[in-house]
Amino acid sequence: MLLPKRVKYRRVQRGRLKGKATRGNTVTYGEYGLQALEPAWITSNQIEAARIAMTRYIKRGGQVWIKIFPDKPITEKPAETRMGSGKGSPEYWVAVVKPGRVMFEIGGVSEELAREAMRLAMHKLPVKCKFVTKETEEKGSEAE
Repeated sequence: MLLPKRVKYRRVQRGRLKGKATRGNTVTYGEYGLQALEPAWITSNQIEAARIAMTRYIKRGGQVWIKIFPDKPITEKPAETRMGSGKGSPEYWVAVVKPGRVMFEIGGVSEELAREAMRLAMHKLPVKCKFVTKETEEKGSEAE
């Protein structure tokens, strides 16, 4: 499971999920990527489940890159606790994902194998995703 080794502040505020991803929105390491189409918090458990689904399907052939990291602690108060008495304790970690962000990349496998591996990973994630390739992005940027 992914989580930071150490953080400056133990608890953070929730923030807002607005805007599109301006960084990390292209396929950089592999040939194929999984791009988010909606904003969401993706937990470290969901990232790990998607990674396992992909690596199992490609049978350790090729390489998988995880381009998101859960660095935001989410706090929860115990059940049946009265209001007040401060903020809860950190329970799990999330990665803040905006639309357009490439979350996972695969390289060294055929397109149909990568497409199916990404499809299995999509079912583990709480956002709508789309399969992207390095070639389609290059064509898209030339048209602009």
